[in-house]
Amino acid sequence: MSGLPGFSDNPFRDRTDMLRAATAIIKPLEQYRSKSKARVKLYPSTAAAFDDVSAQLEGFARPLWAISALFDESTDPTLRAWLQGIEAGVDPQSPEYWGKLGSFDQRMVEMESIAFALLMTPQFVLCLSAKSKKNLEEWLQQINHHTMPQSNWRWFRVLVNLALTKVLGTDKAQARKFMESDFRVLDQFYIGEGWSSDGVWGEDRRQADYYSGSFAIQFAQLLYIRFADDDQARVSRYRQQAIDYAAEYWRFFNTDGAAIPFGRSMTYRFACGAFWAAYALANIYTPSSTVSLGTVKGLLLRHLRWWSKQPEIFNSDGTMNIGFTYPNMYLSEDYNSRQSVYWCLKPFVVLGLSPHHPFWTVEEEPHPMVRHLDGLPPPGPFRVFAPAHQILCNSIEHHYLLSAGQMTTKKFKAREAKYGKFAYSSAFGYSVPTGLELHQVAPDSTMAISFDEGENWKVRWQPSEVHIHTLPIETKQGTVGLPAIASTWTPIKKLDLAIRTTLVPLASHYPGWHIRVHQITGLEIVNKIPWCDSVRLVDSSFAINSWSEKGYHITSASSTEGFTGGFTEGYIADTTSVLIKSRNGGSGIVDLTPNIVSQQLVGHDGSRFRARGHLIEADPNTNLIAQRTFIPSIQYTHPIVDKREPKSPPTGPESTILATAQRDIGNVGDEA
Repeated sequence: MSGLPGFSDNPFRDRTDMLRAATAIIKPLEQYRSKSKARVKLYPSTAAAFDDVSAQLEGFARPLWAISALFDESTDPTLRAWLQGIEAGVDPQSPEYWGKLGSFDQRMVEMESIAFALLMTPQFVLCLSAKSKKNLEEWLQQINHHTMPQSNWRWFRVLVNLALTKVLGTDKAQARKFMESDFRVLDQFYIGEGWSSDGVWGEDRRQADYYSGSFAIQFAQLLYIRFADDDQARVSRYRQQAIDYAAEYWRFFNTDGAAIPFGRSMTYRFACGAFWAAYALANIYTPSSTVSLGTVKGLLLRHLRWWSKQPEIFNSDGTMNIGFTYPNMYLSEDYNSRQSVYWCLKPFVVLGLSPHHPFWTVEEEPHPMVRHLDGLPPPGPFRVFAPAHQILCNSIEHHYLLSAGQMTTKKFKAREAKYGKFAYSSAFGYSVPTGLELHQVAPDSTMAISFDEGENWKVRWQPSEVHIHTLPIETKQGTVGLPAIASTWTPIKKLDLAIRTTLVPLASHYPGWHIRVHQITGLEIVNKIPWCDSVRLVDSSFAINSWSEKGYHITSASSTEGFTGGFTEGYIADTTSVLIKSRNGGSGIVDLTPNIVSQQLVGHDGSRFRARGHLIEADPNTNLIAQRTFIPSIQYTHPIVDKREPKSPPTGPESTILATAQRDIGNVGDEA
């Protein structure tokens, strides 16, 4: 089966197309619904960290993002009957009861979509018996009596209490007490320019990912704007935050609709576009808005069209698999069950807009990089997102971001890969580890270090001392100031070895290029490690598809073609550079250390390190987008002096400078 009819062949041009896509995604779940319709369990199944009843509740609750928005108009009886499962799910005497809540319970997450269903379709309550209505209220009330994490989860309780008061007639003063308590926590997450972190930004976590926007916080704030018309002060504040966020969030989307994968939970796929759907649903748009309604429509629909071209996200039975552009358990989280993926339906809340709403009649506008708003200068090729410690780069050649400073001490799977890399790309995605060997670590767009001749590797993680500044760069047009972001990584906490990296996008001056300058201090401390004979550092560019158009591995190109790129498909590696070209574009890296030393741009050189170009043949299925990849890298080796030789004490801190440049071409056949 190639894709899913109704979704994979969908042009995503209007409301009818959206309705057809939502129906196509939800209908395959019908065969896996339980007898009383309160649970969904897909087979073959895989486990998540929480209990299986919660996982089956996910299968029921997450489709509600679409179903509740089209409840009144769908002619499909299976969709209209979907909400009937609520009666069995909230009945303590039913064998399909969803269960009692505990602290930090997954059921809290699933209450959000149920609350949305009630707020979006309050008339559904009229179909419930008095007993079922009471059971529903009591089941939802449990969320007020258990401990929740200080994260985006607090929004789930806010929306539940909003539904309790507006739809189920719960005491408003009591519900408001819980809401105000959560607002006091959520207000601490705000970090500026419309952005909120997922939790308080500090030493334990610094996360500003899709949970900050489309997955959770901005999305929930927009729902609050839609339904909490009696809280004008907070609604006004959230409205302004949404406008500020939207003014630049479009940069996370390429002209073809692809979003930059960054952070955890990428298996939620097109939920990355949910902000635009909720933005429209909340009627944020005004004639003076920076982002027009037609632009919002284009950003949402292009994103869905990009996903419609990824047929391998569906199994042969029509259900969706865990993965990104293909089935992939390596990238999954411990909280991903087979049913979890249906959070992808969040963009379909836009179906809650009336068929006559201007969103459906306004002309879809091109991406802002293609057609800027009348009377305004065209957007620049990059934008510094200071709150998120990122620089977004929207160039014709490549759409990517440079990142520094994000991390979490929570032990999420592959957290180093999801938050700690130097760069993330909509064309090349990112890679996650499958083992301990270098090709299994798959260190694309990051730095890896080994103290035991490559037997074990540590990758960049928990960067600190983040600094964003303007760096003067000499170009053919003279000296220009470019944004730069620097941060420090300490590979081993108990050693005073530090690597401070500065990232600089060269944007329109040198299209497709960005540079990294690494200043290493405390290298001499490695002499104290008795078993360490050398230090190896690997700096890598983006992972790129290693299959040819015909399905074979790409092969080595002629060395005479060199780094001029005079070949259409293949790779070349020498002592100072690696270039790979395939059907998905090109990815390359060059060692700039000798150039920096010769021009005396730094006070200390990297002569103690031996450099060589190294092509990493990454383990299969490490990358989110391509199943087989090659990673261009520069490997630096620094032999340790004989530990028996006496060594004069240093007169000051020793430092070594290494530098690389990456050039990547990822925009192939884009849609504007």
